Amino acid sequence: FYIMKINKIYIPNDSSSLSVGSEETFTVFNSLISDKNIDIVRTGSRGLFWLEPLVELDTEIGRIGFKNVSYKDVPKILTEYQNHPSYIGIVEEIEFLKKQKRVTFSNCGKYNPISIDDYISNGGFTGLKKALTFDQNRLVEIITKSGLRGRGGAGFPTGIKFKTVLGAKAEKKYIVCNADEGDSGTYADRMLMEGDPFLLIEGMIIAGITVGANKGYIYLRSEYPEAYAKLNLAIEAAKKEKLIGHNLLGSNKCFDLEVRLGAGAYICGEETSLLESLEGKRGQIRSKPPLPAFEGLFGFPTAVNNVITLASIPMIIKKGHEFYSSLGSRNSKGTLTIQLSGNIKNGGLIEVPFGIKLSEVLNNYGIGTISGRPIKAVQVGGPLGAYWSEKLFDTPLDYETFQENGGMIGHGGVVVFDDQVDLRAQAKFAMEFCSFESCGKCTPCRIGSVRGKEILDKIIIGDNVKNNIKLLLDLCDVMEHGSLCAFGGLIPVPVRSAIENFKEDFLI
Repeated sequence: FYIMKINKIYIPNDSSSLSVGSEETFTVFNSLISDKNIDIVRTGSRGLFWLEPLVELDTEIGRIGFKNVSYKDVPKILTEYQNHPSYIGIVEEIEFLKKQKRVTFSNCGKYNPISIDDYISNGGFTGLKKALTFDQNRLVEIITKSGLRGRGGAGFPTGIKFKTVLGAKAEKKYIVCNADEGDSGTYADRMLMEGDPFLLIEGMIIAGITVGANKGYIYLRSEYPEAYAKLNLAIEAAKKEKLIGHNLLGSNKCFDLEVRLGAGAYICGEETSLLESLEGKRGQIRSKPPLPAFEGLFGFPTAVNNVITLASIPMIIKKGHEFYSSLGSRNSKGTLTIQLSGNIKNGGLIEVPFGIKLSEVLNNYGIGTISGRPIKAVQVGGPLGAYWSEKLFDTPLDYETFQENGGMIGHGGVVVFDDQVDLRAQAKFAMEFCSFESCGKCTPCRIGSVRGKEILDKIIIGDNVKNNIKLLLDLCDVMEHGSLCAFGGLIPVPVRSAIENFKEDFLI
């Protein structure tokens, strides 16, 4: 029945693979090998989404892969192996994966994400054990020298935030993980929480020890049921091993952790709105100051960080700040998790050092559009990111260079459009999105976005185009400088960039 010995079969059960039939594929594999003493391991995704469901067989020559496996393919895969049309060879040798520099995602997709034994046997909790041997100031120093910055959008230095919370005098402190991943074209947080949840948990525990917080919350968007289930299973497993709770690993340190679900509001990705929601209130922006580092959750000092930021900490502590700071460019240190989506042939997650050119991401990893037509526009940084034309594709992906060119990296989402896209419609979408997702607290965002959509409707039908574009740009100035938070303040970025970089679409 089998050509060569199979040790294990790896079948993903994250959201991306489940959406294209991995559960049905698993069911057939399970029925055919139930009496063959072969284990089936359910894993997360490796991020090669155009190949999902990606099934791997652990054989004498290594883990070999099969792409887009339907339940109908299973019997022949088990008998034909390399002769099967979906066979793609040794998975680690796939060019898309091989040329990356995976640090945070080095183990994602390799083992059972809710097996604490698998996590530990692959080096898990080594960073935590090492962290328990350092004092808090030393931990802050290591994280600061690593150059780690927030991966949620703003790129604020993590070490400075931790130092501020550590120095704040209060009877309680909190660690809050912002897992409300709402930007268009982003899925790195989801992929990590579904594929390697213990890494996030370890990072949060180390963060709590560093700043003196005994409690942590993961604020998770409600649209991620698979992540919610796996995070809770992983937290329970960590509690059983005394990795969460009192006297962590026999030390005098304590840290508790729980997951809270959001209710679908994009604005709760902003840290103060998130904190309001965590407290059971309506998700609206808080005025700053005071900063959350001084008065955050329930009025106590709080470090709010993104999933990827916190998940980067264990490796930094484990390997030292020099390892992490040696990667990247300028003041953007470490690795960037790029998420390719839209009209792209090879959509998926890439982890590479900061400084890679956007053109290399599009051509060497994405391999152009799935439609086969030329790329016309790329939006980096979610719905608040700029629309760039080909003249900017050679820009290096780092915080400073992108900002100098009027863009933002944000959470690393890259959405691709071919030459059939209408940038007027995309500018209108930005204003519509803002009007729908605004928390309503400030007038420039709440009313300005509605007026912006109305003006763009006139531009699209050719009504007094030049004067309406001038009016739209004036409105963008008001929104940028008058909005309470970055949401209303950054909505002008996609609108202005669409007008500036794609004048032909606006008939200017």
